[in-house]
Formats: sequence, structure tokens, C-alpha cells
Amino acid sequence: MMKSPGHHFLPGGKTGLIFLVFAIYCGTLILGAEKETGYRGIWFTLGQKTEWGDKYSGGLGTYTANHVPIAVYCPQVKKTFFVYGGAKDGKRHLLNMISYYDHEKGTVPRPVIVHDKGGVDDPHDNAALAVDDQGYLWVFISGRARSRPGYIYKSCKPYCIDDFERVREGELTYPQPWWFPGEGFLFLFTKYTRGRELYFSRSLDGRDWLPDVKFAAMGGHYQTSWQRQHLVFTAFNYHFGGNVDRRTNLYYLQTEDLGQTWKNVQGDPIEVPLTDPVNNALVRHYESEHRLVYIHDIDLDHNGHPVILYVTSASYKPGPPGAPRWWTTAHWNGKTWEFSEITPANHNYSTGALYIEEDGWRVIGPTQPGPQPIGAGGEIAVSLSKDQGRSWTMVRQLTERSPFNHNYVRRPVNADPGFYAFWADGNPDTFSPSCLYFCTKEAEVVYRLPYHMTGEEERPEPLPLTRLNRARGE
Repeated sequence: MMKSPGHHFLPGGKTGLIFLVFAIYCGTLILGAEKETGYRGIWFTLGQKTEWGDKYSGGLGTYTANHVPIAVYCPQVKKTFFVYGGAKDGKRHLLNMISYYDHEKGTVPRPVIVHDKGGVDDPHDNAALAVDDQGYLWVFISGRARSRPGYIYKSCKPYCIDDFERVREGELTYPQPWWFPGEGFLFLFTKYTRGRELYFSRSLDGRDWLPDVKFAAMGGHYQTSWQRQHLVFTAFNYHFGGNVDRRTNLYYLQTEDLGQTWKNVQGDPIEVPLTDPVNNALVRHYESEHRLVYIHDIDLDHNGHPVILYVTSASYKPGPPGAPRWWTTAHWNGKTWEFSEITPANHNYSTGALYIEEDGWRVIGPTQPGPQPIGAGGEIAVSLSKDQGRSWTMVRQLTERSPFNHNYVRRPVNADPGFYAFWADGNPDTFSPSCLYFCTKEAEVVYRLPYHMTGEEERPEPLPLTRLNRARGE
């Protein structure tokens, strides 16, 4: 169970002046936030090298697809708040950052350090973000296994990133917090009990939490979830023999009562925790097809039926051993699951976002060859389906002639057209700077957040149109 910290202490490794507000707020020391002088993402390598490069590496400021959500649009203040894995300038040193895009001004402020990981360089310790109905910002910072704890921070003022209080410390990885007005949090996360097992917990106020409840225990899992009104739904795989390199199968569960009851896609109650890989939550038995499953995103169609975006692969290794790899959707049509292959994938960890819209379904992700074609990521493009995923066409390319691969495109909650997708870049072959980007809904503009800032607020830099969009006269 997550526990309150027994003492208060400052995050280590501060580089600038820290303004401390020595005030007791609900029993917790409040720390004045330290600002950074630009938007610099964390670069990381897992260090598992093959003849075809690293298992995964590059600019991973918006990693992983299991940290959900990392951006939230708040119409009350016309701002998109977002968290990301930042880094000290020129170093592999993780900083848990928060900032926002002001849609009225068209500017971003200097980003704020919520937590300094004190020398950790691993973006598995990135954060997720939630905003409650009073406007308070909640930052759920991932730990790693049982060696590094996770943390929960709350902003001291609504819609304000100036100061945060630490309210919880405990074992939590891959945080996925979902807020329900008047009812509090349903929090999905992972604990390293017997492999990476899936849990949930509930809290009315974010401070006092009910005991953790395990809901998937088949040797290990990675999940990606989302929320629509009172429904929380999740897609996950399982790790054969507890081995993350043998992640396979696809499962789906949903709850309408904050985890009291879990159901499959047909609405049948499911007893948790799931312990048998063959069960009534199973979407497709990829294990029998000798295929691996890497889940990216999940949403509902206009009938309330789930759509899951993921990549399938033949091997955990990069390069030819994993071919063929496919960007894939699974869609419940009300009677059965339909599967569609969107486009070939260059890498298991090339990751994008799914949008279910009035004029079709869109996938925004690194589907085009990048400057490091064997490494994770690539050039960002938009793929469109007008027939509920049965066929797909690449309709826009958003980046081209980039120095580094772009990757981990993420979808904000309640995404505003002015800040519709969020991602980072970086060289997967060697240590490099990593910039952060976002695009508009119509994908006519890609903005790069300022890597170095001289003022308190600056405008993101619009990138030149790609050749494809110039040819259209845009």
C-alpha cells in the first residue's frame, strides 16, 4: 500500500536558487518550485545492445505509453498542462517537469521542476498528470521496481505550477490516475510483486488511499488506459513466464464503479485478479501466433466501443529479427473484434497516439523513416481511416529532414485543437539533445518548445512546412 512519507526532505541535486515556503499545508511541507531555463527532454538508453542497435533509446521525455495521461487541457483557463521527463542541460539527469501552453497568449512559461530524481537518468521514473474539479494539479511520479519509490504531488493553488506539496510516497510504477468529480481518484498502476502486476487503488482526496487491489497477475503486464465520463477502460498484454521480452496477447477490461466491478467488452463481470492467460478478457491470443504486443493508446468509438492501437512484432530485438512489425488497431464492433494493419513499423518502441474524430480515425506517430531508420522513432505523420479502421491512408507528414528521430507521440485529455499531440526527439544511436514538440489538430503547424529561454514566457517555434504540405499549397 502507498504510505505517507514519515519525514520531509528536499529533493536532491538542486542547481539553482530554491525558494522555500515554510508553511504547513494539510500537514505537509510546501516547497517553492524551481524553474528551468528551457525545455530539454531526457535522453536514455536501456543498454541492451544488438547488432541492430539498442533495444530502445533516444529522446524519451514523453515515455512511456504506460504513463497516462501526461497532458490535460483545462478550458476554464484555456491552458494545456503537461508533464515530461526533463534533463539538466547536457546531462543524463532526470527532472520531473511540469508546464503549460497558454492558448490565449500562444506562449509557454519557464517549466517547473516538481521533483529532482537526484541522479537517476531513467525515464521509467517519468510522471503522469491529473487535474481535479477544483483545478488542482496532481503529479504522479513513477518509481522503479522496488528500488526507487514513487511520489504524488499536489499544486498549492488551482491551475498554478508555482508551488507543489508532496502528499504521498510509496510503491507505484507506470501511474495512470483518473479523477471523478465528487468521488476522487481511481488510480491504476503497477507493482513488482510477482512480475509487473497490475493494481488499482481509490482515494477521495488524494491523501488517504484504500488498500491496493490486484487485478491482473499472469506473470506480468503492461497496460494503457483512458477515461470517458464514469467509464475507465484498459488494454494490457501479459509476459509469458514473467519475461518482458515475451510480452504477448491482448486483453481488455472496463469499470463503471471505480473498480468495484470489472467487466469484459461484452459487459460480463470478471473476477479479479486474472491469473490464467486464457480468460474472458482476452481480445486476441497472439501467443499462439508467435507475435509480441506493444500497446500505444486506447479510446472509444462513437458507439462507445473500444479501439486499441498497438504494434505487433516477431521479436523483442530491433532490426530484421522483429520483422514483420505492424501498427495495428483492434476494434470491438459490438459483436466481435476487428483487426486492421495500418502500416509497417520500423521498431517495437516507435509509439503514437489514436484519435477518434467525426471525420474518421487518426493515428499520429513516427510511421515514416527517420534519420536513424533502425532506431526507435522516425518522422511524424498522420494516418487516416474513414471506414472505422478497415483501411488507412497517410494524409500528412509533419516532420522531415530532422536531425534526430521523433517518438512517443502522446494525446492530451480533452485535447484542444491548438495543442493536439505532444512528443520528443533524440538520436537513438548516441547521446544527444532532446527537444519537445506539439502540433495542432489540423496538423498544419508543428511547434518546437524553446530549448533555451531568456524571458519568463516565450512563443514556441513553428517549424517549416514539410514538402508534402507545401505541395498542397498550405
